Amino acid sequence: MKEQKIVIIDYNAGNIQSVKYAFERLGITPIVSNDEEVIRSADKIIFPGVGEASWAMNSLKKNGLDELIPKLTQPVLGICLGMQLLCESSEEGNTKGLGIFPVKVKRFTNERKVPHMGWNQLENLSGDLFSGISENEYAYFVHSFYVPDATGTVASCDYILNFSASLQKDNFYACQFHPEKSGAVGVKVLENFINL
Repeated sequence: MKEQKIVIIDYNAGNIQSVKYAFERLGITPIVSNDEEVIRSADKIIFPGVGEASWAMNSLKKNGLDELIPKLTQPVLGICLGMQLLCESSEEGNTKGLGIFPVKVKRFTNERKVPHMGWNQLENLSGDLFSGISENEYAYFVHSFYVPDATGTVASCDYILNFSASLQKDNFYACQFHPEKSGAVGVKVLENFINL
């Protein structure tokens, strides 16, 4: 695997350290930055996130990252809240998203325990991120809001209802699950992203 410049976008939203460690285990030292020039110069970009959507969006706006991210042309991987912020809007805090994926993020109903937390199966796999990964492999999820199945869904998951576990459109990729916490499957997803 050739050395690449991988930048993790820093906007004070959560799981940056665990994502950084996941890449370090693959032999890559990512740069954590909110600087526009650093982000633009990356080979690949990780857009992580854990937390509340409207707070996270305001944090992006403070550094102009809400304007920058949709204009990026290199591969971008949104993780968890990062995936949700790449969508049109979210019911969480009535938040306007970045609009990459034309779908609205919804709140799970309370028929079962929310948040959806723990290991669950990935189904209907397609697209580059899932090369070499079998149907019904398990990944690790933690979320109370979900992206419905939509145009661009490349993996789905079933909890209360069927929802998007992963999205892909042009140079934008996204996972609702946490690849950095998903064992061998997560490692393979990150390797596939690196190898795009």
